[in-house]
Amino acid sequence: MSGEGRTLTYSELHRMARPMDFSTMVKPVGSSCNMRCAYCYYLDKASLYDGQQPVMSDSLLELYIREYIEAVDADTVTFCWHGGEPLLAGLPFFERAMQLQQRYRNGKEIHNTLQTNGLLVDEYWCQFFREHRFLVGLSLDGPAELHDVYRCDRGGHPTQIRVLRAAEQMIQAKVDFNILCTVNAHSAKQGTQVYSYLREISPFLQFLPVVEYTDGMGHIVPPGTSGAYPTPYSVGGEGFGQFLCDVYDTWVHGDVGRIYVQLFDNTLAGWCGIPSTLCTLCETCGDTLTVEHNGDVYLCDHYVYTSHLLGNIRRTPLAELARHPQRFAFASAKCTELSPACRRCQWLHLCHGECPQHRFADKGLNTLCEGYKRFFAHTASDMQTMKSLLERGLPPSRINRV
Repeated sequence: MSGEGRTLTYSELHRMARPMDFSTMVKPVGSSCNMRCAYCYYLDKASLYDGQQPVMSDSLLELYIREYIEAVDADTVTFCWHGGEPLLAGLPFFERAMQLQQRYRNGKEIHNTLQTNGLLVDEYWCQFFREHRFLVGLSLDGPAELHDVYRCDRGGHPTQIRVLRAAEQMIQAKVDFNILCTVNAHSAKQGTQVYSYLREISPFLQFLPVVEYTDGMGHIVPPGTSGAYPTPYSVGGEGFGQFLCDVYDTWVHGDVGRIYVQLFDNTLAGWCGIPSTLCTLCETCGDTLTVEHNGDVYLCDHYVYTSHLLGNIRRTPLAELARHPQRFAFASAKCTELSPACRRCQWLHLCHGECPQHRFADKGLNTLCEGYKRFFAHTASDMQTMKSLLERGLPPSRINRV
């Protein structure tokens, strides 16, 4: 979630570098969703469970909450509720979850984040989010002419106006939320338009590239699959780089310190030698395990394949699964399996090869490689200036005075 990487002072950036214990992304309704986004990589995961996606049972919810709080060796525990659409679990489900968190917190501070498409958000949900201090991520791809291209409901109807209404309700209720916006083949050339629209809704923005490959039968496949090819809605390296540069050029002239773009914050952290809070830019993977509605635990949200299943918390304690040798092998593979070209790259310290899920290009390169190179080169001078400002105890927003 964005909203946590505010680049205000040098000391705040350094606090981003504190060692993190493992975290979890829990999917209480699995891949069940009231939308049918064309680019969704998770809808077909129901096939792993014979098409059945029931809501997580009360007993399993209690087991998960108790074991997760006990397993995290830190004073603060963050629950990340995801989907599918997690609000389909219903408000009573989440009220029980809050009660269980308080029962088992054992003096620890509990935080909650949740990602939603917004269609079910109403005054009751907003009251709940506000009362329990949720940080909500709202999926919104920009103005209607861009959002509604790929983000329709199950009946094929556009959804942007309903998502916008959810944002308005959360603003009125003073719910903390940020916007998660995908960068896809259709929106790649509209970076300025998308950014200018979204910054008026929330000051905290995330831009996530859509990179998916299929086996020819419509099934999303993992990297290294022979004969795979990109979906028509996937963004390429050139398009992603153009989008980022277009957004950055608007942001840097007046929005530094006012609008927080997750990738820009983490790029600056990289220039300062501080580990990223964005998993795709970290040196290793595996810090966030995915817990499914039935208790299955996978290595990563993007690797929900049987080959990456660690076990089930009904049979094996979550703490034991988090120590599984397969997890550490998966984590280290991100850096040990880097291509020779990546190891020689001047930008390696900023991207670390980015997400392994995107390594479909020739010779093991990330398919977004050229886009990141363009962005890092385009922003290098400004990033060095902002780094210098931070080192002198000045805010990065002073860049416009330099």
